Parts: sequence; C-alpha cells; structure tokens
Amino acid sequence: MGAGKTTIGRQLAQVLDKEFIDSDHEIEARTGVNIPLIFELEGEAGFREREAAMLDELTGRENVVLATGGGAVLREENRRHLKQRGTVVYLQTDVTQLLERTRKDKNRPLLQTDDPQARLTRLLQEREPLYLELADLVVNTGQGNIRGVVDTILEKLA
Repeated sequence: MGAGKTTIGRQLAQVLDKEFIDSDHEIEARTGVNIPLIFELEGEAGFREREAAMLDELTGRENVVLATGGGAVLREENRRHLKQRGTVVYLQTDVTQLLERTRKDKNRPLLQTDDPQARLTRLLQEREPLYLELADLVVNTGQGNIRGVVDTILEKLA
C-alpha cells in the first residue's frame, strides 16, 4: 500500500504502449462497490477470494501492465500465476514513506486502525519476504520522482 503501483504502473504502461490494469480497481468496477465495503461485508477472506479469481483472469491477458493489491502475494496460487505469466516488479518502499503516502487515505481498510505505522510494519514484515522471492526486479520508490522510477524499471527490463 502506497508503494506507487498504480501511479508507476500507469506511466510504465504508457511508455511500453501496453494496457494498464489495476486489479483492485477492476474488482471495484465489476462489483459496483469499493474495497472497504467488500471488506466490511465479506471480510478480508471474501476479498482475497475475489482477488484470486481476478488475478487468475488478468494474468492470462497479453500486453498489460498489471498493478495488484499489496496482499495479493499472500496466496500461493496468486504468486504462481504472477511468476509464470509475467515479469514481476517489486516496488520497494520503507514504512516511513508508506505511512506518509497513505496517512489520509480512507480507502485502505487494513490501515483503519489506531496505529497505522505498526500495522504497516507488520504487513511489510509478513509480505516483504514473499515480494523478494517473487520479484524478477526490485526497484526502490523512495528516491526520486515517478519518471525516474519508470526509467529504472525500463533499464532493468532491457
């Protein structure tokens, strides 16, 4: 959350002349409700079921740049689909940056807590080993601007 997946993914897709898809936005478009409401009605488990089905579909498409939710890596089937069907870029960001980027965003149900920094720290501790294991490329998004991150990804892809 807050690493820049949507912003950087959209720019990368434009440069590569590919379609950009954000899996969370696609879930919202198809259900007609936002992610926080899905969490409220179905819990995280219900959302993760929807997310897995969406990722199975979206990773089967050609010529796309796909931004996934930060928790997509929690399921082995999602990791398998991502790894086998594309190139995975981990946008690495520290907790301080993540907190700054997400502190006012009410559309992130996992951060609606009294201590979002502790939650982000715990989520990163849980997920980062999975991100690193899965990633074909690791790019730090804490330094520089969006275009600089996109250029770094393009250089590493070349």
